[in-house]
Amino acid sequence: MSDHGTEFTCNAMLAWCKDAAIDWHFIAPGKPMQNGFVESFNGRMRDELLNETLFFDLDDARTKIAVWVADYNLQRPHSSLKYLTPAAYAAHLTATDDRLRNPDQLRRSSVAPPAPLGVQNPETLTAAG
Repeated sequence: MSDHGTEFTCNAMLAWCKDAAIDWHFIAPGKPMQNGFVESFNGRMRDELLNETLFFDLDDARTKIAVWVADYNLQRPHSSLKYLTPAAYAAHLTATDDRLRNPDQLRRSSVAPPAPLGVQNPETLTAAG
């Protein structure tokens, strides 16, 4: 699914989809949120890579795109992921999922950690009576 950008509506792209047996769908005009995640990615890739990079041949393009994708997926924090990298967010989801599957681990992990060195516990207040 894509927007109606020139890079996606050209005859070469449509012919490639037909040859590769890919069923290509366009979002409805004026409805970018039908494909919001891909639209956001496409916009960033267009602005940060495709409009700024000169590709000398197919191997050069593959190398530069791979570097950009690795940065995008592994190094760059994403606001939609609470400013974590996709890899860190996936690890967080896996850890959360593991704790939910193993209630004993959840009980162990919910115990408060000890106070840092040098921090004193406050005196217990007793009710006057």
